[in-house]
Amino acid sequence: MNAKSRWIALAVCMVAMLIVTGCKNDKPTTTPPDNVTYEKPVEDVPATPTPAPAADETEMQPPPTIQELNEQLQRDGLVGDVFFAFDQFELRPDARERLARNAEFMQSAEGRDLVFTIEGHCDERGTNEYNIALGQNRSDSAVDYIVSLGVDRGRLKTISYGEERPFCTESTEGCWQKNRRARFVVTGRR
Repeated sequence: MNAKSRWIALAVCMVAMLIVTGCKNDKPTTTPPDNVTYEKPVEDVPATPTPAPAADETEMQPPPTIQELNEQLQRDGLVGDVFFAFDQFELRPDARERLARNAEFMQSAEGRDLVFTIEGHCDERGTNEYNIALGQNRSDSAVDYIVSLGVDRGRLKTISYGEERPFCTESTEGCWQKNRRARFVVTGRR
């Protein structure tokens, strides 16, 4: 590009910049005639919702802690444990019914933003290693069924405690049955 072309290109760029940025807009010095009326232009303003009135501060309650939420869900029967036969991780009919109720809550307006950990538990019989694996199979079978009912797998975590966190500590069949479970615990919010 020669020097003359560069100056022309520079001049074109400067004119374009003046057009884009605009020139000084001087107001006319003459006054409008008295018989002319001007209407204010109507602006297209999107409708904004009216904010809800602020609640009285004395009525506002802090959200429950995770522990309080878990206690409330258990107390109200919205989420519950599922139980297994000795040395089994297949879901019994009663476990499927409980899981269906858990899934219903998890998909409700109250539960759809909660993250759950499903804990696998065993009774005291068997080795620690065996019970850890059995507990994992129990939590996995519960998660698989919940997911088949439409709950997002991304909201579910699993862990196995084997026999390490018993619900009941007596060495009786009734107590062992209470320990063979998959326990649903809220561990966070999305």
